[in-house]
Amino acid sequence: MGSKTIFFVISFYLVSFCCLSQNTFIPDDNFEQVLIDLGLDSGPLDDYVPTSNITFVTSLDLSFDTTGLMISNLTGIEDFTSLNQLFVQNNQLTSIDVSSNTNLQILWCFNNQLSTLNVSQNPNLISLRCEDNLLTNLDTLNNINLNVLICERNNLSTLNVSNNTGLSRLQCGSNNLTSLDVSINTNLSYLSCQQNNIMTLNVENNSKLTTLLCFENAISALNISNNFNLTEIDCSNNTLCSLNLNNRNNTNMTSINFEFNPDLNCVVVDNPDADHTTWQPVNFANYVNSNEACSDFIPVDSLDTVFGTSYTLPTLNNGNYYTEPNGMGTALNAGSIINSTQTIFIYNQTSCYSNQTSFSVIINNEDYFIPKYFTPNNDGINDVWQVYDRLNLVNNISIYNRYGKLLKFLPNTTAGWDGTYNGQILNSDSYWYEIILNSKEVLRGYFTLKR
Repeated sequence: MGSKTIFFVISFYLVSFCCLSQNTFIPDDNFEQVLIDLGLDSGPLDDYVPTSNITFVTSLDLSFDTTGLMISNLTGIEDFTSLNQLFVQNNQLTSIDVSSNTNLQILWCFNNQLSTLNVSQNPNLISLRCEDNLLTNLDTLNNINLNVLICERNNLSTLNVSNNTGLSRLQCGSNNLTSLDVSINTNLSYLSCQQNNIMTLNVENNSKLTTLLCFENAISALNISNNFNLTEIDCSNNTLCSLNLNNRNNTNMTSINFEFNPDLNCVVVDNPDADHTTWQPVNFANYVNSNEACSDFIPVDSLDTVFGTSYTLPTLNNGNYYTEPNGMGTALNAGSIINSTQTIFIYNQTSCYSNQTSFSVIINNEDYFIPKYFTPNNDGINDVWQVYDRLNLVNNISIYNRYGKLLKFLPNTTAGWDGTYNGQILNSDSYWYEIILNSKEVLRGYFTLKR
């Protein structure tokens, strides 16, 4: 046998021996003891386990609930290269390196003392539970197959789930989140993000959602009208001004709680007249069928049109005077004297909604005032045509169309005309009036109806 042949034979046996005798360092005695109990190591405790015994292990349960042994160091887990399930919850781990466990599909490491967790090398991960740790950051952008993510009770200030389009369950409550974007997570059926500092939450794209728990945040508006499958919602203890629960599924919802939102004065629902006694708060009564109707619950004073040589604004109970709609223009005060013809708005605003009325002040030194037009569009401004009689000189008024047909007879000026005939809305046009004074004098003329 030649020298080269002898060399290769010796080399082959040396390599074979090294491979067969390769060990994995396991410094944690409780970790090694579990491997002994599982038949993956023969003992006694020596901080090593044959690598060949663990290479092909696909599932490993190291949880304290299962083993009864508290593990604080997971060094050696990197040689479990075939792992697709790893359960290490309820231990005392301060770190974990799963960068070599690229086949991992399930990683449960909750209730430990982890301050960091890197799962960027685990593209096959479908279930990650890391709640009850000390995490300040969690990057799941590479875990595109993630279906379940539970990271509650950590110290997370941000959470980006934009790449986790397959998520069906997300639990991220009791962190320090100020925002959460789940618009791309259209498969979500369960979302709990309670006890954070979230100010906005949009779930309009999450039509599969059945449970939404977002209590104890700072959310000001919430709309579940697109969440047709939702059966449970808790949005209590927020700063809600707007809440739309009209998802056409109210009768099938098993739990609804929106109490402790002090500024919420009304809620949009499927049917305002339905039985809501099982909802919380139980004594809430302001249910409506549209968000616009919520303004109706804001009290605001109303004044009739005034005709005279001047007018002193009276004291209001609800609202303030303004020269323009929606609290714009110049603010006017009770006691102010109005000397010019104008429309004045009474505007009342709460933290969430507003309401307003308006009235006209017509300044005229004549005995009576006959408007040249009116606009009956229910905006509270010039909605009726009315003659203002300062000295009570008018006896009656008749209103005709351009063909001479009598449309309305007013026995005096206490009521106006709203632009209808027998309940039918009349078109924009010119209309004629005939005013009979107490002196029997007759005044005739025309005015315009504008729509």
